[in-house]
Amino acid sequence: LANTFVFNPRTHSWSAISDSGEVVRTGRASGGRGYCPDIKRSCRTPGGVYHVWSKGAASCKSSRYPKPRGGAPMPYCMFFSKYYAIHGSNDVPNHNASHGCVRVTPSDAHWLSHQFIRIGTKVIVKPY
Repeated sequence: LANTFVFNPRTHSWSAISDSGEVVRTGRASGGRGYCPDIKRSCRTPGGVYHVWSKGAASCKSSRYPKPRGGAPMPYCMFFSKYYAIHGSNDVPNHNASHGCVRVTPSDAHWLSHQFIRIGTKVIVKPY
C-alpha cells in the first residue's frame, strides 16, 4: 500500500490518504471547467486512476497555457498524466476553473510535494 491523493471535482476538495487508509489532510481544490473558450472545448479533468510520474519545484510553469506559449505559474507541479498536474495556485475558486489541472492552495501544494506525494503516488480523480 502507498499514499493516495483523491480529488473530488463535485465538492471542490482533495484528500491525502496514507498507506494505512487514514485521511491525513484535506483541502480545497479546483479542477477543469466544463468549457474553455480559448481552446473551444471541455477542459474537464478526466476521471480515473493515475500515478504521479513527474514533479517540479516552486518555479514550475505551464508549457501550454496561456496560449500560445505557456508560462502560467504552476508551483510544485505534480504531473499525473501527460497534460494534467496537481499544482499550487493563488486562485482556487469554489468552482472548476482550470484547463484541467487540479489547483490547490500554495501552502497545500508545498506540503503535498514535500511531505506526501512521491513519484508513483496514486492519484484518483472522481468523475463529474
